[in-house]
Amino acid sequence: MDRMFADGTIEALVAGEGPPLVLLHSLLADRSSFDRVVAPLAARFRVMLPALPGFGRSVAVADGLAAVADRVAAAIRDFSGGRAVRLLGNGYGGFVALQAVIRHPAVAEQLVLADAGAAFSEPGREAFRGMARAAANGLGTIADTAMRRLFAPDFHADNPVLVAERRARFLQSNPAVIIAACEALATMDLRPALAGVRLPMLALVGSQDEATPPAMSHEVAAGLPDARLAVLDGCAHVPQLQAPERFLAAVVPFLLERTNTA
Repeated sequence: MDRMFADGTIEALVAGEGPPLVLLHSLLADRSSFDRVVAPLAARFRVMLPALPGFGRSVAVADGLAAVADRVAAAIRDFSGGRAVRLLGNGYGGFVALQAVIRHPAVAEQLVLADAGAAFSEPGREAFRGMARAAANGLGTIADTAMRRLFAPDFHADNPVLVAERRARFLQSNPAVIIAACEALATMDLRPALAGVRLPMLALVGSQDEATPPAMSHEVAAGLPDARLAVLDGCAHVPQLQAPERFLAAVVPFLLERTNTA
C-alpha cells in the first residue's frame, strides 16, 4: 500500500508486520529494484520502501545529500512513530542512509550498506562529474553507462529483457535530480564522521560492482566501530535484482540479530 510521509513529501510502499525496516534504492534503479525481495522481507518486518526525493511522487529537495538525508529521516520517523528502524540502502540509497544516521543517530538501530561507501576515489568522482555534464543533454546520453554500472557484462548478455526494463525505468527519471545527485556524490566524503556511527552495520557488496567497487565497502567497514563485510561473488551494483536469494541470505540473519537478542 502506498502512503505519503513527511508532510506529504515522500511516497512509500508499506507492507508486512514486525520490526520496522526501511529500504532505500539506488540512483540508477528506482524503488522497484527491490520488488524481488519485498515479499520475503515483509513476512518478517514492517517494510517501508520510499521513493527517494525527486523519484516517483516524492518531492525533490535542494542543497545536496544532507538535505535528502534530512527529508528521508523525517519520513522514517513518521513511518515508525519515532522508533529506531533497521535501515538498508543500496548505492545512492546507501549514501543517503549513512548520511541520515550521521545526522540523526536515533533514526536507526541497524544499518546495511549494499554496494555503497563513504567516499569515492578521484576517478570515481570524475565519472560522476562526467555523467552530470552528459546528462544535461538528456538521460539518453548516459543510459548505456548507467546500465553498465548496474550490471556486469555477462549479466547483460544473459538477461537482455531485464536490462532493457531497467534502462526504460532509468529514462523515466528526472534529469535534474540525477544531475544534482551525481554532483553531490562527486564531492561527498563522509569518512571523518564514521567513528561516531555506533550502530551495528553490514557492508554488502557485489564482487563485480564497478559503480561502487568492493574497496569502498572494505573502507567503510574498516572505518565503523561495529561493522562486518559480506561479498557476493559474481554480483554487481544491485544484488537484490541479480541474485535475490543470495541477497536475502546475507541480509536477513543480520537484520534478525536485534530481534533474537531483544
